[in-house]
Amino acid sequence: MGIVYAEIKKKSKYIALTFVIKCFATIVELLIPLLLSYIIDDVIERENIWEIIFFGFLMLVATFFAFMANVIANRMSSRSSTQITKEVRKQLYYKVSYLSEKQVDDVTIPTLVSRLTTDTYNVHQVIGMIQRAGVRGPIMLVGGIFVTLVISPMLTIILLVTLPFIAAISIIASKKGFPMYRVVQKKIDKQVEVVRENITGIRVVKALSKTEYEKNRFDNANQDTVHTEKKAAIIMSTVNPIVSLVLNIGLVGVLLFGGYLIDKGTLEPGSILGFMLIFNYILNSMLMITRIFMMISRASASIGRIHEIMDLEEDLKIQKPTYFGTDDYIVFDNVDFSYNGVKNDLTNINIRLKKGESLGILGATGSGKTTLINLLLRLYDPTHGGIYLEGKNINSYDEKTFRKNFGVVFQNDIVFGDTIENNIDFYRNLSKEEINNAVKNSEAKFINEPEVGLNYEVASRGLNLSGGQKQRLLIARSMAAKPNILILDDASSALDYKTDANLRKNINENFKDTTLIIVAQRISSIMNCSKIIILDEGRIVDMGTHEELLKTSKIYQTISELQMGAFNE
Repeated sequence: MGIVYAEIKKKSKYIALTFVIKCFATIVELLIPLLLSYIIDDVIERENIWEIIFFGFLMLVATFFAFMANVIANRMSSRSSTQITKEVRKQLYYKVSYLSEKQVDDVTIPTLVSRLTTDTYNVHQVIGMIQRAGVRGPIMLVGGIFVTLVISPMLTIILLVTLPFIAAISIIASKKGFPMYRVVQKKIDKQVEVVRENITGIRVVKALSKTEYEKNRFDNANQDTVHTEKKAAIIMSTVNPIVSLVLNIGLVGVLLFGGYLIDKGTLEPGSILGFMLIFNYILNSMLMITRIFMMISRASASIGRIHEIMDLEEDLKIQKPTYFGTDDYIVFDNVDFSYNGVKNDLTNINIRLKKGESLGILGATGSGKTTLINLLLRLYDPTHGGIYLEGKNINSYDEKTFRKNFGVVFQNDIVFGDTIENNIDFYRNLSKEEINNAVKNSEAKFINEPEVGLNYEVASRGLNLSGGQKQRLLIARSMAAKPNILILDDASSALDYKTDANLRKNINENFKDTTLIIVAQRISSIMNCSKIIILDEGRIVDMGTHEELLKTSKIYQTISELQMGAFNE
């Protein structure tokens, strides 16, 4: 059972009570035309003013009770649909948070955003509408037919003739509209992707004077969405006019035949008036039902998209432990990896690090440096080979326990819209001393300035910080919990050489037992590491210490000469 249906089941008693109240309101409404017909045909003829007042009062009472019941039922439907949608959105967000990186890559972030917003909103609308109109419509239709049978069985036959045509129209429209709404949601995903890229890269867009280009790109995506949605809407919107046409033709037939019966003396004028009022109820209920069909078509597509995410199986499952028989702390054993399953992004990676050692990773853009880090963090699983921590395969660790070993600064990391203290602490309940030590060790001296401080509010994505300030804040976050493994993925690119040197000095002095992995473009950032590897097209082409590589690696020699020529001399 899908999450949406499961949440509806949890609220089934409350929804059932809403249905009962709505049924009561609808039935009471159906009594009003009967009372009106009776007053006109029978009560007025007796010319008893008190009897007229009494039945008129009954009509007012029926109207009041119908109004109150409808208000109560509508409020209850709004409450239950909101609560159901809240829980669906919560569980969907929880599921999205635990998707593997591969699953996020496959689904894409824009479609996840769309499913968490647009699709859940469609579910909210249809649940509320079914409770309000989904009960009233069918009861009004069936009850109206029953009341018309009481008033005049002959006129009811005319009404019944129109119903098969209306049902056929609704079914055909729903079958055509449902698949089109799935296409609409995919178009919305694309539109969200364009918006997300534009907002994230707004500085680049403005700096390169590409505002008009991006406006056109959004306009194209918007027009594509509108065009597809218009096609679906045209199909579904034809239902209401056709239903109205068929029912109004039926109404004309009722009036003609009713006039004939009145002329013959077999039908009273009050019955015609009551019948027309009921007919109006039935017309509105049919329009309501067709509208529900349209909403269900759209919501069904959204529910399917939600369940696609919820039904994704756990990708990075805990495996049976395997062991690597050495005293090395971190081991990459013949690791291959491919993002697309066609070409390897990493090939034959073999690395061994002891506790407290440091590894520098150097390589051209796209050589696989960040991919190697992602594998160590088990954001992806290797295609071949194994990665071991303390002699045990990392895929056998509990995720929460395993990730506590790491402090990480990613290449494109995120600063959250919060205080500096909360960005460093990240709700890990760290002490003030730990946070202050992290600030000191990360060389984030700007935090101690009077106009800043730990309570300084940082804008989302760190937009009110410079590049260097942002990097030092991120480094402070990674250091704060004294991790067993500290990973800095191009984390000092915005730092000046002096600050970078002080940062490395602080790490060497205060994190002696921490295994350090540094991905960098500067040789100065990694020259003191225990081991340095050079990656090229996903392969380790050279490995050694700084001194060894200066003697044996032509690539390292070239980079060193370009960056530190005068120093090397």
